[in-house]
Amino acid sequence: MIEINQISKSFDRKVALDGLSFQIPKGQIFGLLGPNGAGKTTLIRILNQIILPDNGTIRVDGKLLNESHWKNFGYLPEERGLYKSMKVIDMLVFLAKLRGMSNYDALKNTNYWLDKFDIKEWSNKYIASLSKGMSQKVQFIAAVVHEPEYLILDEPLSGFDPINVELILNELKLMKSEGKSIILSTHNMQSVEEICDDVVLLHKSKLIASDTVENLRSSVKNGLFSIRFSGNMIALANALWTDFELIETKELGNNRFQVLVRKRGERTFEDLINNLMGKLTLEAVEEKLPSMQEVFMSLITKEEVLHAE
Repeated sequence: MIEINQISKSFDRKVALDGLSFQIPKGQIFGLLGPNGAGKTTLIRILNQIILPDNGTIRVDGKLLNESHWKNFGYLPEERGLYKSMKVIDMLVFLAKLRGMSNYDALKNTNYWLDKFDIKEWSNKYIASLSKGMSQKVQFIAAVVHEPEYLILDEPLSGFDPINVELILNELKLMKSEGKSIILSTHNMQSVEEICDDVVLLHKSKLIASDTVENLRSSVKNGLFSIRFSGNMIALANALWTDFELIETKELGNNRFQVLVRKRGERTFEDLINNLMGKLTLEAVEEKLPSMQEVFMSLITKEEVLHAE
């Protein structure tokens, strides 16, 4: 577990982090979210011991963060940093050795990852000759080649096509199943929904939310429900009456429909379903929780309003 306690950092009187405190559980994919300038990159640099905090402490498995932890961290920066004049295999072996691996293990692990990503033929290509997507794969391998326990990824999906996005997400899920701890900083809210367990949301150097993805989505739910059925739309309209609003209707063919409704009166959704049973053939019924994008915007907007007051 990583314990962050009252971490603060300023640059030329500008506050980048203001007393952050939260925990990053071990063996999870943890989302570090926030708009540009929120303080995410500053915190990531502190975790990587690139810079020091002005105040506060960070503990890793109960011990104060120190140089001995460095080899147990892997880091994929948002600004990629490969040496263009080096060959792929030499670059990866060099970076693995910097993290404490022997030359033998560094070469073995590098070949393993090149094989795994089916890019062994790139081994002797110069970094300068790689496309953006190819460079991204090499940079990802550089972050994991030394088998870190903690992996910090800053916008890891940037520059990837959908196929390679799926490849990376599946790899992160596999690492989690192996007990790795992954800190994911991204603006891709869809990937947050798909793979993150817990998240924190930073805004203007402060922590404004910390919870599981599901709890955060539930906290700002807006009374939307999806119903798929076969039958008469008039029967649905009569059942909605004034307590529910029909937001969206999609015809599926063969007298089947998918509708989105919003609760706005006293009756519960269970009341609506009980009223519909016997009048329609219900195929699927579910509450539509807000997306993480909607959660993100809702919490940021609420914070802006409070700040303005």
